[in-house]
Amino acid sequence: MKRALIFAFALIATIAFAAPKTMRLDYYHTGDMGRETFSVDRIVLEPLAWPGNPAKNIDESNLGKYFFEVRDRQTNRVLYSRGFASIFGEWETTEEAKHAAQTFSESLRFPAPGAPVVIALYKRDDDNSFRPLWSTVIDPKSMFVDSSRPPSPGPLLELQKSGDSANKVDFLILGDGYAAADRAKFEKDARRLVDILFSTSPFKEHRSDFNVWGLCPASEQSGISRPSTGVHHRTPVGATYDAFGSERYVLTFENRHMRDVASFAPYEFVEVLANGNTYGGGGIYNLYSTVAADSLWSPYVFVHEFGHHFAGLADEYYTSDVSYLPPTHKVEPWEPNVTALLDPATLKWKDLVTTGTTLPTTWKKEEFETFSREIQKRRREIRRQNQPESVMDALFLEEKKHEDELLGTDKSSNAVGAFEGANYEAKGYYRPQENCIMFTRLDRFCAVCKRAIERVISMYT
Repeated sequence: MKRALIFAFALIATIAFAAPKTMRLDYYHTGDMGRETFSVDRIVLEPLAWPGNPAKNIDESNLGKYFFEVRDRQTNRVLYSRGFASIFGEWETTEEAKHAAQTFSESLRFPAPGAPVVIALYKRDDDNSFRPLWSTVIDPKSMFVDSSRPPSPGPLLELQKSGDSANKVDFLILGDGYAAADRAKFEKDARRLVDILFSTSPFKEHRSDFNVWGLCPASEQSGISRPSTGVHHRTPVGATYDAFGSERYVLTFENRHMRDVASFAPYEFVEVLANGNTYGGGGIYNLYSTVAADSLWSPYVFVHEFGHHFAGLADEYYTSDVSYLPPTHKVEPWEPNVTALLDPATLKWKDLVTTGTTLPTTWKKEEFETFSREIQKRRREIRRQNQPESVMDALFLEEKKHEDELLGTDKSSNAVGAFEGANYEAKGYYRPQENCIMFTRLDRFCAVCKRAIERVISMYT
């Protein structure tokens, strides 16, 4: 009798604390540079349980251009929240957004509630506070909640299993542009790049905090789209070069397809691994990151772009061509590794500043910019002549060698301070150290970026 009671209590406890299913709100985000509207697409109940830690459902990181809450409709209690960035949030800063409207598919994922909830979406203002933008009600018992199972993308590959999903960061590597015959190549590519990520601090020290999974739905042909060269492929995830007209920016605009494929794995972060050798990649905070697997620079791109996606790190470079328009006035960025330095006394990484370092911090800025201008000129000429990728790779190797020597031999090379030139702007924005993987093709993060990454890891483990 006693044994039966113990078993009964154990069964009740297991049921009570069983992870809920994963619910997803797919919606359309429409607008231009000055207008945003939203509409519900579908409410999806994904095939797998929610992978997150139930004790860490509330996001207190203050990261992201956008932020959403799941609130109990009856009590208004916040059940779940997360900050994020989006493709629309980037696109609205381009020239095209001044003249035309676009619609993007987006998704919010959260633990499936047991009663009606309000999904409240917010956007960051210039003063860095979040203002209400849109809300909708979800009734989990509605007959319109879609619990159908999408087509299987194939077997789930366990690249690294460190423990229960609730106590680990679940990271999904999603192959795109791999034909059925390329599956072994996908696994080899994924394992190689995962090992590179975990040889880079601070991921190196936290490898055991991650589960890493792989999914590779078969493409009809190898490779992804590259519109600037006339190449168009219909791949399961929809990855493509030339996002926003930037030839090496790789994104997918097929959010619905990507989410259906990814739903067959427990995940909190996603890397789209594109089967191609042309330098390219991208990364958006709490959305996904991308990399071309066979590029000479895939190790750098993989880690750099994952820094965007995982920790909301900003680009620190400013001499390369980009699609974004400069801001009309300087505001303090929300990203943890760049600052407008509006008030040096409140610098967001003040506690890490090297003793005796002045703010702003002097560095070999003019020499760096002179060399970079020449590199950009040669880069455009190589592309104009449609020369082989190997020629561009050689130029990038030359650039890296020069930058490593120039930025590694300054009196402030190892100091934490505020170095002008960041966030795509030569003036008015500052980065924490003279060099970092978010600034050049260096192979390591600066002290501020390392701390930002570790803070996100602690949100999930």
